[in-house]
Amino acid sequence: MVFTRKFLLICVGLLWLFSCSKRNYNVDAETAIDLPDEKTGLFKKRSEPVALADTAKPQLNVAIDTTALANAKHKNKKRKKKKKEFLGYQVKKGFTKTGSGKNATIEIFYYLPKYVEPSQYAPAKYYYSIRRKRILRGTPTKLSDARIPHGPYKKLVGKQVVTEGYHYLGTRHLRWETYNRNNILLTKTHYEKGFQRDAIINYYDAAKTKIKEVIPYSEGKIHGEYVSFLENGLKAWEGQYEAGKKVGVWIEYWPFRNRKHFEYQYPEAADAEPFEPYLLREYDRHSTLIYEHGKLDKRPAAKQ
Repeated sequence: MVFTRKFLLICVGLLWLFSCSKRNYNVDAETAIDLPDEKTGLFKKRSEPVALADTAKPQLNVAIDTTALANAKHKNKKRKKKKKEFLGYQVKKGFTKTGSGKNATIEIFYYLPKYVEPSQYAPAKYYYSIRRKRILRGTPTKLSDARIPHGPYKKLVGKQVVTEGYHYLGTRHLRWETYNRNNILLTKTHYEKGFQRDAIINYYDAAKTKIKEVIPYSEGKIHGEYVSFLENGLKAWEGQYEAGKKVGVWIEYWPFRNRKHFEYQYPEAADAEPFEPYLLREYDRHSTLIYEHGKLDKRPAAKQ
């Protein structure tokens, strides 16, 4: 029995010694990971340790704010230009320039990207000619060559504004002013979509859908652009009044396609010397010039 007890005590002692001498790899072990080779991009075993398990600081996980990142990308992108609008229509900015130096004439205007037909009853219509690079009065022969002015307009000679106003679908709108080179106001006229604000408009019908004539008034006198129409809406006459008197060139139209027939010359100003109006030009029904005062006469012998 004594021998057996001694034997058991010796066995227990040996087991205790072996358990104390066993290495704790969770404390001293070095951690190794596989890293990609810089040249080949392939993974291979690296022998160096990253850090000791017990001494390495914990790695911080940076949370990515996706909203902030999206906002940053948005700021870096070029901001889209806001589309310009004037009275319900999208417009683009344009300009023309003629001459140079102090006498350079610049027109700054806005226009419709797509062609829109102006009112057939407007006394005066305007369009920008792409080919001639000018704003012209009248009706374009080719729609592809025309851009319709719509929005603010300004004309400068040198650096001085000489004309300022607005267009509405190819017609004059709101207040238009003209100045001389000394910035002195010369004229001021108010329009409403092509018609002078104080104009008298006569109609063919009681519903007021077919205009017969537009008589311009300013400060109690007939002053401005006059126009009359046939019942089908085509022009019959157009011309300019100044202080109750006809001035400039007056035009009579053929009763189809708004083609000119006769042009009559009146004095250039209301206060001019006594002046006898005369026939300036005549066109046939195909818009061919057949007569010009003092220069050309191809009219039939019966008319001469």
